[in-house]
Amino acid sequence: MKRPSEADGQDRPRFDIADIVRSHLPGLRATQPLSSEQARALKAITICRTAVLGGHANVCPDCGLEDLSYNSCRNRNCPKCQSLAQERWIATRAKAILPIPHFHGVFTLPEAFRALARLYPREIYNALFHSVSTALLQLARSRLRINLGLTLVLHTWTRELLFHPHMHVLISAGGLTSDGTGFKQVEEKFLLPLEPLAQLFKKQMMNALRKIRSKGLLPMADARVKMTDAKFNFLVATLANQDWNVYLKPAFLSSEFVLEYYVAPGIM
Repeated sequence: MKRPSEADGQDRPRFDIADIVRSHLPGLRATQPLSSEQARALKAITICRTAVLGGHANVCPDCGLEDLSYNSCRNRNCPKCQSLAQERWIATRAKAILPIPHFHGVFTLPEAFRALARLYPREIYNALFHSVSTALLQLARSRLRINLGLTLVLHTWTRELLFHPHMHVLISAGGLTSDGTGFKQVEEKFLLPLEPLAQLFKKQMMNALRKIRSKGLLPMADARVKMTDAKFNFLVATLANQDWNVYLKPAFLSSEFVLEYYVAPGIM
């Protein structure tokens, strides 16, 4: 019978991600407030594949050899137990990517949106996915007369664990023509103009925000203050007058490398 590798220490690296979190979590808490999601993720990382979560036995049906393993935390932010799922996702997406150059885009929600995103993540993030994809597809159809291929990944934290919702997009530099008769590869260095793209992104998100409000899904601006019509109108005006950040550049490295960056632990 083999004991779990974490118990005997023979297969463990010198530095484990859980050891790092345990050592530096008190200092992080002292300097920066953590959201409930961040606190849960860090707690899960510290106990992942330890006796705290219990274990299970893998038994060979032929020789009866038992291999004991500690259970994983299964938190999506844990690099220890989610690495296999990440590799599978990358491999699946890589098979669907066209063998042509790609662009890397980043669409960032303005700061005024962040309180709403914390309280109503499902509504706001669904709107973000829809708005980004719609803006890119509409502008490409009108300017380039093609249907782009898109891979969208939501990031909610920075590497410093700051709440910063933004969307990364891997964009094909070409696609089916709008009339469906052929394929056109785009040779332009910038693919799409940033200012019209940002304006279209803003328009889509603002329309989505009004629809969410009309359905009664935004009753409060935060956990204590009721969002009156006057406050909502002020929020809309504030967002409308701001510049919305959009980044769009050629993906100089391989598309697979960009996909790996999209699912890198700690920034999702």
